Amino acid sequence: MRGWSLPVGRFFGVEVRLHAFFLLLLAMAVALGALANTNPARVLALWLLLLFAVIVREVARSLAAAWFGLDLRGILLLPTGGLLSWGTLDSAERANSPEVERPIALAGPIASIAFGLLLAGIILASAPGWSISIVARPWISPAHLLRAAVWLNLLLGVINLLPAFPLDGGRLLRSGGYVHGAPGGKERRRSPTPRRAFGFGLRNSFALWLAVALVVGGVLMPNLWLLLLGGFLLIGAQMDSAHLAASDAGEVRMRDIMLTQFSTLSASDTLEDALQRAVHTMQDVFPVVRGATLVGSVSRQNLLEALAAHGNSYVQGVMQRSFQTAQPDDSLVKTLRRIMGEHGAQLVPVMEGERIVGIVTPQNLSQSMGLLNQSRRVRRPEDDE
Repeated sequence: MRGWSLPVGRFFGVEVRLHAFFLLLLAMAVALGALANTNPARVLALWLLLLFAVIVREVARSLAAAWFGLDLRGILLLPTGGLLSWGTLDSAERANSPEVERPIALAGPIASIAFGLLLAGIILASAPGWSISIVARPWISPAHLLRAAVWLNLLLGVINLLPAFPLDGGRLLRSGGYVHGAPGGKERRRSPTPRRAFGFGLRNSFALWLAVALVVGGVLMPNLWLLLLGGFLLIGAQMDSAHLAASDAGEVRMRDIMLTQFSTLSASDTLEDALQRAVHTMQDVFPVVRGATLVGSVSRQNLLEALAAHGNSYVQGVMQRSFQTAQPDDSLVKTLRRIMGEHGAQLVPVMEGERIVGIVTPQNLSQSMGLLNQSRRVRRPEDDE
């Protein structure tokens, strides 16, 4: 979030930063204004109106996030909106769930359009003769700041409803917010995961073609706002790639990738007996139990080193007693956090009550994820029917 941005301040514990793209917009607007003999102060005022319109929409999205109890860490302001960053992985996971992502995505356009209509109503109530002036063109111009204030908010709301990521419409598409009708009056089934809905948008290159069309239109008209909006779509999609990877990982549950066929060792086993059992399995790390209770973990390498250094003893003397457990419905993100938080934990047992139903190790993660992705691709044509 800090790359290519300047700090604005911290408000209610949320860090607000201004992306360099906003400053580039100001520089280009001042340059074009100078060529057109426009007062630089009015160009700056128009830029501030756009910044204020973005702030209005981001305040609405922040309030929506607070309504759902999300821990918002920071906001990066861009000319067509902002990117939210979350303070905890749990908040990031919940923010990517359809039931939370959809209302947050809608909050921005609704706030922008409502504020634009409110400004128009106030202007018309104060000066009824302005009704023609508000709809006159150009809608956005340094020469007519009141009209520009109305249309900046209205257009910001409408533009963000376009189904192109990272605009709000793209997030609605990713969360399954757009549902198309099927023949016979039935509703077509939504994509089973937000990731597939988002992939649908990318594979059809809608965002790319929309960005190119806006850039070309901005050059031909010429129109600075269209040109920069197209550039933002290209840059914004790149900036949000990290969020995409996190949300994709957040969809994977431990029951999808855990090893269900595994061996356990007893704390009272000797090292020789444990090593003999380890020879006959491809498993590298073993849960250690005492009766039916999980008490630790030990790796094949640790067994070999202890046996070579100290001779035969018991597993309980060399096992690792500190470990974190997971639940079958926990996400991959949470499990990765446990592995990293335990200084590279060798094993994360997956528990259902007091019973071990699976294990996750760093060694099996990449293989399990690869197999899971392949199986999803195989099933995808069937899901689309």
